[in-house]
Amino acid sequence: MSSISSSMSMDMKLNLFFFLVLFASTISSSLAKGSLQQTLLPSEFNDCSNASQARHLLEDESQAQKSSVDLAQGYMSNDDLEWAIQEIGQRCSNISRIYSIGKSVNGFPLWVIEISDKPGEEETEPAFKFIGNVHGDEPVGRELLIFLANWLCDNHLKDPLATLIVENVHLHLLPSMNPDGFSLKKRGNANNIDLNRDFPDQFIFFNDDEDSRQPETRAIMNWLRDIRFTASATLHGGALVANYPWDGSDDKRTKYYGCPDDDAFRFMSSIYSHSHYNMSSSKEFLGGITNGAAWYPLYGGMQDWNYIHAGCFELTLEICDNKWPSAAELPILWRYNKMSMLNLVASLVKTGVHGRIYSSGDGRPLPGSITVSGINYTVRAGKTFGDYHRILAPRDKYEVVATMPGYKSKNTTIWLDEGPVTLDFVLDPEVSVKGSVLQNIYKCDCNNESKQEFVHFLWGAHLEVFFVVIVILGFLLLLFHRRAKVKISTSRQSAGAKRTVEV
Repeated sequence: MSSISSSMSMDMKLNLFFFLVLFASTISSSLAKGSLQQTLLPSEFNDCSNASQARHLLEDESQAQKSSVDLAQGYMSNDDLEWAIQEIGQRCSNISRIYSIGKSVNGFPLWVIEISDKPGEEETEPAFKFIGNVHGDEPVGRELLIFLANWLCDNHLKDPLATLIVENVHLHLLPSMNPDGFSLKKRGNANNIDLNRDFPDQFIFFNDDEDSRQPETRAIMNWLRDIRFTASATLHGGALVANYPWDGSDDKRTKYYGCPDDDAFRFMSSIYSHSHYNMSSSKEFLGGITNGAAWYPLYGGMQDWNYIHAGCFELTLEICDNKWPSAAELPILWRYNKMSMLNLVASLVKTGVHGRIYSSGDGRPLPGSITVSGINYTVRAGKTFGDYHRILAPRDKYEVVATMPGYKSKNTTIWLDEGPVTLDFVLDPEVSVKGSVLQNIYKCDCNNESKQEFVHFLWGAHLEVFFVVIVILGFLLLLFHRRAKVKISTSRQSAGAKRTVEV
């Protein structure tokens, strides 16, 4: 009896052992195949880590397409995105305007959401733009811009930062620059062109014919001709860093190659990085920011073109190491980037120097230029209001110069250690002396011009004729004077013949 009991006990132990081994094997196999998925809590989420090996900025297209097919689930399709944009326009019609800047290769509209207390109206306020989905396989940006638009719509009367942006900035959001690439789940557009390599470049001259550029590229270029943007940012994926100009270098080498406004760009980049959940703690990029050429040079990029040709200070923001994370992580990514996006836009009115340029003669606005001593860059004032917005990093002092053709330039010194500075310039017209006539060399007065032409006519080649006319007039005046004296003498003689009454 005891032997039977001992035997059963041994069998049970062996069965239990084999069961545990089988269970452990099943769990291991399931994990290896990825059949078990772990739900990450916000506190545990680290998909946007700083590990450089997670970055695949130039990954193989075929591999990216295979890996992104299932990951697209939960993201808005292009039709969904269009519906979301239009819905925002209807729900927030008092502070928004929906418009298109053009169409993609396949004809999908490039929709923009403008957010302002006076959308569509020209004002003396700075304009900022966010652009998402420049690369088709980097869709996080398009989703975050819809989050941003909805948040501003819901909070512009409740949150002070939202109120500041809506009332003092014209914010333009282009959620998808590359809707065709998103549909095809690849980096380039429908023509397989990388749109962030398709702009005119200062170092490499190619594709100078604007008509031969991609329609999405031309749409951006025309957009900046219509609207004078002060600053801008594009949202990318594949790393976690705020990137600033120059993106390329003069000798094509990987090295730090700063633009004239290097201090201002480092300041802007730091605003984004330090407002982010963990970008500034990067182990790869000091402070979570990088000069583009120091990271890796690229040519034909949109960032450098904005600064050179459009007077717009643009950043390239890599907002997540994983180009196409699970859609379930999008709300977390929004929370991580929310304050960065808001603070970057608000910095347009919280820092820098702003003002208008006027004529002292008639008080009209002048579309002059603003330069800062020691910085080889010009910011142009608007044609309608003569307003300007100059981004500068806070420091002790700057010498600001206002110029306008036909006017005397003026300069003054400002301190930017605390907050923004408002600085208006009243310029005096330049004048030059020609003969005895003062002439304004800028403003045309048709009546004065006619008088000047008459004077030049008299004192020019027709001086002899003028002299003869003067002699004739003098002779006639002499005859008239003599005749008048004869009449006066006769009149006096007649009066003396009358009888005088004496008292």
